[in-house]
Amino acid sequence: MKKVLVTGANGFLGNAVCSRLAKNESYHITPLAGKSQWDLTKQRYVDYALQEFEPDVVVHLAARVGGIGANKENPGLFMYENLAMGMNLIESCRKYEKLQKFVMVGTVCAYPKFTPVPFKEEDLWNGYPEETNAPYGIAKKALTELLIAYRKQYNFNSVNLVPVNMYGPYDHFDPAISHVIPALILKIAKAMRDGSPVEVWGTGNASREFLYVDDCAEAIETSIEQDIGPEPVNIGTCSEIKIRDLAQDIADIMGYGGNIYFNSTHPDGQPRRCLDVSRAKKLLGFEAKTNLTEGLEKTIQWFNDNEEKFIDYFHSI
Repeated sequence: MKKVLVTGANGFLGNAVCSRLAKNESYHITPLAGKSQWDLTKQRYVDYALQEFEPDVVVHLAARVGGIGANKENPGLFMYENLAMGMNLIESCRKYEKLQKFVMVGTVCAYPKFTPVPFKEEDLWNGYPEETNAPYGIAKKALTELLIAYRKQYNFNSVNLVPVNMYGPYDHFDPAISHVIPALILKIAKAMRDGSPVEVWGTGNASREFLYVDDCAEAIETSIEQDIGPEPVNIGTCSEIKIRDLAQDIADIMGYGGNIYFNSTHPDGQPRRCLDVSRAKKLLGFEAKTNLTEGLEKTIQWFNDNEEKFIDYFHSI
């Protein structure tokens, strides 16, 4: 059995990855979660984790993340913590001789603001990221280059996956850090309770591509077994939707027929996001299985089953 250490195991993606890997008898999973216990921004915690758990594979999912609002309010924190966690893990794993592979999950936010659509991996360095999430994106870009440099100098075996915007059960519904799909679900649920209109940030004309979280977990599992090197690999569906159409689709699934308005005083973020996923198909044999309607239905059903847990968030929107 391969021992697999998963950072950020209690997070949205971490939960899906650990659940998937646990079903594979080839792996023994060690979930590493909680900054209070494992502060990966400090090198000694990383070194101790490797000594304590002796992993064959490290899957790095821990990240300081959030939506447009959280990124605008915490640019320094987002850049520092993501850089520190990644650098500490990569350096410690490089020196840890037992390790067979390091898997890093990057971010679509690393792409330039005006990348030609669909985004190709070779365009990653052809411009500055969208301003509202640039610190987070640049941190991940720096770690991408670090993996490539370590491959050249130390023959460090790593994989660097770049997933598009993810969604699904166990997503973050806290308005302070949530992304667009959970934010819309929460706002519509509140509106259905109290009759208030639904405000959506931006013009609604920006487009996004969305990846169901279990599909991303499948790509990560596949990458553990495939030696494809540290060059970035897009993980997505190569299908995009405008935010105004997404909002209406979610409203229709939830049975909401009230007012949805778009507040253009708030930023749209990147104008378009849609990935070229041909490299993932070629190198990993990966193709996303869950279409957006099916994934939204599963996510909304999970939310409905757990809505009482999120009532306190209604007061924050």
